[in-house]
Parts: sequence; structure tokens; C-alpha cells
Amino acid sequence: MSQISTGELRRGVTIEMKDKLYAVLSYEHVKMGRGSAQVRMKLRDVRSGAIIEHTVQAGTRFDRARVERRDMQFLYADEAFYYFMNTETYDQIPVDAAKVGDASRFLKENDVCEVALYGDEVIAVELPGSVSLTVTTTDPGVRGDTAQGGSKPATMETGLIVQVPLFISEGEVIRINTETGDYIERVN
Repeated sequence: MSQISTGELRRGVTIEMKDKLYAVLSYEHVKMGRGSAQVRMKLRDVRSGAIIEHTVQAGTRFDRARVERRDMQFLYADEAFYYFMNTETYDQIPVDAAKVGDASRFLKENDVCEVALYGDEVIAVELPGSVSLTVTTTDPGVRGDTAQGGSKPATMETGLIVQVPLFISEGEVIRINTETGDYIERVN
């Protein structure tokens, strides 16, 4: 297994520490007076989702977790699992709803996204930066509404509610930022 030192840390890197997998959310090198430099890290436990802060001496080495990312197609969901298909082998795998998390608000059938695997264990579902969804319900626009006018809530085909400009109407396809959940632009 390869190792990574504190000088090689980057956001998003997954490390093994105390028999647990952690994703690095942030890190900061701190030099105090006469003492040696330290590194403060904010880490997310990949399996439980818990966020911890951990401080180590600069130069400390960690085992780098072998995380493989594969493009997979979302097929369908039931009450407990989301089912994805490997686009190369056509193998289907169930993913616990807790692992999918907030990504479920943006997923619709047949969408392709990245699934992060540690061995055979799914540890995360990663979406592209934006997705296109159809507006299913929203208040009708009023003549004279402009792009600068204001916003109104709109419900997407996945159940996600997004603030959209007043000129957006039902049946239109819009692009949404998957990190913030904000409206980007009209697609059609």
C-alpha cells in the first residue's frame, strides 16, 4: 500500500488511519514558536459520515486508501437501496440509501455518475458539477417577468425544490448546480 505524507495532502484524498477511511476536507500547516510544525486536518469518516479534526506532526505518513472510481448508470431505487449498473461489465450493484445521501435529490433513472469503491465496498456516489432536470410544478409566469425580476420555487422531476427566475414554466428543462442546488440556466 502506498503512503502519503502531510506535505502531499490534498482536498478529497482518502487516507487510512486507525483502521478507518477518512476523506480530507481541509488541512492547514501551523508553525508555533520554537516547536516543530504541525498539520491540522478536518476529516470525514467515509463510512459513517462523521467529521473530526485531527492534528499531527508535519511529515507524518498515512496509508493512502486505494479508491477506484467507476462510471455507473443509475437504474432505480427502492426504500432501502439505489441500484447502479457498471457501464462496462453490466454488473448491477445495490447501494445503501445512506451512501447515496444528498445525491439522491439530483438522480434520475439512466443518469451516469461516478461511484467510488474501496475494494468491493461502495463508499460514495459523486455527481457531475451540474445536472439537467425537468420542472414538474411551479407557479405560472406573468407577462413582463424578466430575468432580473425575482425568483419562485419550482419542483423538479426528482422532488428537489429549486428557486428559479419568474420566466421559467412547467415542462422546461433547467441546469442545476449539484453542490449548491442553485439554478444555473434554462436548457431548452
